[in-house]
Amino acid sequence: MKPETRKPATEFDRIAGKVGRRMKGKSLLEVGADGVAIITINNPPLNLLSADVLLSFKENVEQALLRDDVKAIVITGSKGKFSGGFDVTAFGKKGNHGKLGFWSIEFITDILEAARKPFVAAIDGLALGGGLEIALACHARISTSSAQLGLPELRYGILPGFGGTQRLPRLVGLHKALEMILMSKFVNGDTAKSLGLVDAISSADELITTACHWAKDILNYGRPWAASLYKTDRLEPLAEARMILKHARMEAKKQSPNLKHPLVCIDVIEEGLVHGPRAALWKESEALAELRQSDTCRSLVYFFFAQNRTSKIPGITDLGLIPRKVKTVAVVGGGIMGSSIVTAFILSNYSVTLKEVNEKALLAGIERVKVNLQDHVNKGKLAKAKLDKILCLFKGALHYEGFREVDMVIEAVSENTYLKQKIFAELERYCPPHCILASSSSMINLNLIGERTKSQNRIVGTHFFSQAHLMPLLEIVRTEKTSPQVIVDLLAIGKKMRKIPLVVRNYTGFAINRMFFPYSQAAMRLVEHGVDLYQIDQAVTGFGMTMGPFRMIDFVGFGVVTAMKAQFSKNSGEKYYESKLISVMQEDNRTGGTTQKGFYMYDSESKVTPNPDIKKYVNKARSISGISVDYELMKLSDEEIVEMILFPVVNEACCLLEDRIVVKASDLDIASVKGMGFPEYRGGIIFWADTLGSTYICSKLEKWSKTYGAFFNPCRYLVERASKRMSLGGVGQARSQL
Repeated sequence: MKPETRKPATEFDRIAGKVGRRMKGKSLLEVGADGVAIITINNPPLNLLSADVLLSFKENVEQALLRDDVKAIVITGSKGKFSGGFDVTAFGKKGNHGKLGFWSIEFITDILEAARKPFVAAIDGLALGGGLEIALACHARISTSSAQLGLPELRYGILPGFGGTQRLPRLVGLHKALEMILMSKFVNGDTAKSLGLVDAISSADELITTACHWAKDILNYGRPWAASLYKTDRLEPLAEARMILKHARMEAKKQSPNLKHPLVCIDVIEEGLVHGPRAALWKESEALAELRQSDTCRSLVYFFFAQNRTSKIPGITDLGLIPRKVKTVAVVGGGIMGSSIVTAFILSNYSVTLKEVNEKALLAGIERVKVNLQDHVNKGKLAKAKLDKILCLFKGALHYEGFREVDMVIEAVSENTYLKQKIFAELERYCPPHCILASSSSMINLNLIGERTKSQNRIVGTHFFSQAHLMPLLEIVRTEKTSPQVIVDLLAIGKKMRKIPLVVRNYTGFAINRMFFPYSQAAMRLVEHGVDLYQIDQAVTGFGMTMGPFRMIDFVGFGVVTAMKAQFSKNSGEKYYESKLISVMQEDNRTGGTTQKGFYMYDSESKVTPNPDIKKYVNKARSISGISVDYELMKLSDEEIVEMILFPVVNEACCLLEDRIVVKASDLDIASVKGMGFPEYRGGIIFWADTLGSTYICSKLEKWSKTYGAFFNPCRYLVERASKRMSLGGVGQARSQL
């Protein structure tokens, strides 16, 4: 153990001098009669490590080390949480806070970890990011079983900057450390104990007492203690470690080819194995300072805040309404979507009734639910012992009689307006007056669905995404007559189901499907003009989209796309583009993934290959439409293809803002990422558009509209902002927060 020494004033101390006594209260120092000091990080609710918290914490650590009556120190957090990590609002800021990374060495390493008085971390609740890194530098860690420990920094475009890249591998081994860091994977206290990340498990009531005893045992009974930074017994031999790192780089490039920070993180970890941990700490600090100023960091931090704001709805959530208790839910329709919705509610501990038209359909729906739940068991998301228990929450029905006591009903039948109207008329007859009447329609105007009822105030859209029990987004659609109470109720339900709520106004296609309808339209237009279909998908996925437009059409099915076309053609006017490609392929029973034949071919092992007959269908569609090959378009670069596919999406998003379908522009960023697979590290569709500039996008659309027609006409909202060089919403909001 290195001796304690007094150091000259550091950048940390100079900033502390400027801040002065405002730091008081952000951490607390108490000294017991037994000589054990307890330092409590005190910044509820999550005890985030803002600059003032860190300065206060450092001051109390140094006081404890200097006091003769303090023999050992326990570090903990207030309100049952150790620390949720760094305050994300500091990421991307310039100025003195950029020096935080260097304090990893000057304070965490050379003062706390090098101390001759033992430090023991008492961990409950969250120990994430910088919070866990402080605990890693302590000489022992005591945790509750339910505590959550992890280093999620890569989610924000940075890397652990308080020594996590060096200490975690030395405590749990390189393989597990890479998994936790690169995948931002959390572990609970019990798992952390088995990995060697914590030394003992305690109940929450006895946590501080156990930690104090542990600290005194180090002093009085020679319990072993050593600096985590210099442990080597868990590290793999260097040759094996390099092979592990090589594989990690390959996976990082495969999973996130456009991202730099995972590779930088791996390089920093390797630096410690090759040149020693102290040299790596400097490299870690330099990398952190650089990454915090990156576009990726700014985008991811913006997205983090945008996601947290979706549940704040002016005129709804500020009325003081309290969510009503919803205990029993009924779902009408047990097809793929209906059974998936049932699964989602059962997994959230709701009692659910599934209604179908006949016994055969009902049994099929019940079987789908069981398959969904078994899949959760197989993937380790649900304990097998709980399967039978949660199945008891579920029952089937062939009549509406059992609906007289339900709190909410979700209609989940096919996209047929007449059928939905009939069902809602029946629901109004049988359901109690307080019951929420919801439709899972993804495109049909709710006013049409509910026009045969008198209960307009309790009709709402609950647009789940396929598959509902897996996808995180829930589009909540309100009409002009939907009660604010119903919206508040749905927000609470969404929270319980761990869904990201997106409240939108009623319109055909609502927000997400309407915004992304031009995605496939633009792609088919380019193909009919001569651009290679597979180059389009490759260019768009290279940009970062989860699926290219043609792979996506196969996934949702040609039938769904055809139904969407029928709905949107009524409202899109001259912007609507009627491609013949889908109908030509449907004539030959090529309808997407359901038939394993679409724009791609699918085998029983889910292997995907290009359709060898695709040129035949393209040529036929082109002939019917009377379109000639455009040899200029055939020369498009991947970047130009991405623009021609996504700028119409941006344009439609601007139409949504103009029509006030969404509350704020950032909601469309969340919708694009969580609903349609837009890359999160680009901040969302509006944020990305703002980085390019409204003037640039508008000029491109105007140019294309002159050559290729009204489909590319920029909307008034976009034209006005381009003329004034204004942002569309994303960047301006981001800058106000960073």
